[in-house]
Amino acid sequence: MIGVDYVRRMARYNRWQNENLYGAADGLTDEERHRDRGAFFGSIHRTLCHLLWADQTWMSRFSNSPPPVPLEELAALHRDWASLKGRRIDFDAGIVCWADGLASDWLAGTHTHFSPSLGRELSGPRWMVVSHFFNHQTHHRGQVHCMLTQAGAKPHDTDLFLMPE
Repeated sequence: MIGVDYVRRMARYNRWQNENLYGAADGLTDEERHRDRGAFFGSIHRTLCHLLWADQTWMSRFSNSPPPVPLEELAALHRDWASLKGRRIDFDAGIVCWADGLASDWLAGTHTHFSPSLGRELSGPRWMVVSHFFNHQTHHRGQVHCMLTQAGAKPHDTDLFLMPE
């Protein structure tokens, strides 16, 4: 089982790595960020939209609040780079704030939510669902890192142990 210290570190790692990738993507043209590169979500921009949407979805589940707009609507809301980047910065601050307020007993509990993609209710240990939340981020950031590198951008280190305090 993971603990609150792990969650807090991963929330900061998420923010650090998003700053890294968005910073590298800043050097690309809008056309390059929207170019279909054969990834699951196609482009750098769409993959980053998916990642923001998924983070919003998981955080809504953790806080029992309404889910975000559907992915297609979120992508339409953030067609321009400045809008997407600004929302990401704000949302990452919210994830860090959530992690800082997290209690061990909440993390040790059971999480239940309805999955529209599976069409059924799911239930399991919260610590595992929170682990999935951070793992999902890392997975898609890896895809973005690859696409940025293909586009000639140079993201910085991604190693967790190199994260500044």
